[in-house]
Amino acid sequence: MAHKGKRLKKAAEGIDRDAHYPLAEAVKMVKARANAKFDETVEVALNLNIDPRKAEQNLRGTVMLPSGTGKSLRVAVFAKGERAEEAKAAGADIVGAEDLAQQVQAGEINFDRCIATPDMMALVGRLGKVLGPRGLMPNPKLGTVTTNIAEAVKAAKGGQVEYRTEKAGIIQAGVGKASFTEQAILENVRAFVGAISRSKPPGVKGTFVKKVCLSSTMGPGLKLELSSIAG
Repeated sequence: MAHKGKRLKKAAEGIDRDAHYPLAEAVKMVKARANAKFDETVEVALNLNIDPRKAEQNLRGTVMLPSGTGKSLRVAVFAKGERAEEAKAAGADIVGAEDLAQQVQAGEINFDRCIATPDMMALVGRLGKVLGPRGLMPNPKLGTVTTNIAEAVKAAKGGQVEYRTEKAGIIQAGVGKASFTEQAILENVRAFVGAISRSKPPGVKGTFVKKVCLSSTMGPGLKLELSSIAG
């Protein structure tokens, strides 16, 4: 812990905790301070003017990142027949129906994203207590309950990230890796923040996005100038 403390202290050198940095400058600083022994994830966090206790303000959805996530997701698909073949052709890692449900019930969850065709939801619904707490339950709002299985699999594999409102109105997500180019990270941040900004609930008055911070997995957070994110 002492070593970690020294490393974090060094990473925080030169950062004004009260300052708001232009996005391009913040990306440079985050990349320069991502010195862990693994490829750190670059994370963005938005503090929103919403009340998550109100259903209409409890935001949840997906965003396609133009430069991808840098993470290889394992995708499981509940489907039968033609749809199952489409899933396999699109690159799904696991495809099944009752057999896959049995694996999940047994605690064998070897996937990061779960997709299902509508006709499979009666079966998948029985797995809610297992998949729900892990954030893996297929949901029409997220595009993970669909008849267009191939598109859903390709989206999950190609840079789609899920988001949902946390306590205190915060939404956060990984938007790339520290090894990405500055331009790739910048484009991903703008895509993510832009998508959240456009999801402002009708009942919200005044400023919607109150604060945006950028950091790496093991690095300090930097507040961003909101005007710089729009480009």
